Amino acid sequence: MSRGLPFPLLSAGLLAMWLLLNQTVAIGHILLGTVLALGIPWSMRAARPSKTQLRRPGAIIRLFLVALVDITRSNVAVAWIILRPGQRRGTSGFVDIPLELRNPYGLAMLACIITSTPGTLWVGFDSNTGVVTVHILDLIDERTWFDIIKGRYERLLLEIFE
Repeated sequence: MSRGLPFPLLSAGLLAMWLLLNQTVAIGHILLGTVLALGIPWSMRAARPSKTQLRRPGAIIRLFLVALVDITRSNVAVAWIILRPGQRRGTSGFVDIPLELRNPYGLAMLACIITSTPGTLWVGFDSNTGVVTVHILDLIDERTWFDIIKGRYERLLLEIFE
């Protein structure tokens, strides 16, 4: 990455995509595509987050396996709720969970894990208080979800990112 051309491959790809979508190599489209191909990546420099250092590769593998198991179990649980609607015991609801995690990459990973798990949805995060709001399809016990997110996911994400 350089100051003049921060993302050269992105610029080349944008120019090629512009010309392919317009189905022409006329000089006007080449000039306009070049302006866009240079301007868009340059304006993206401010939005690029800082680099982070990943720690503990073993924790990354454990987090992947924990999330995979939880997503699989949640798929079965949601399928059971859908296929047997009369057997549903709990009700849906929101849970507010205070987090210690502040790394933006770690928070993004936690949001992906929570939202990828059927029956749960990351609703919001208050960066001032560090509280995440999660919607749970079958909320029986708030403490269980508190323990899952804090004990299973956040603990490993803290090992990885902080």
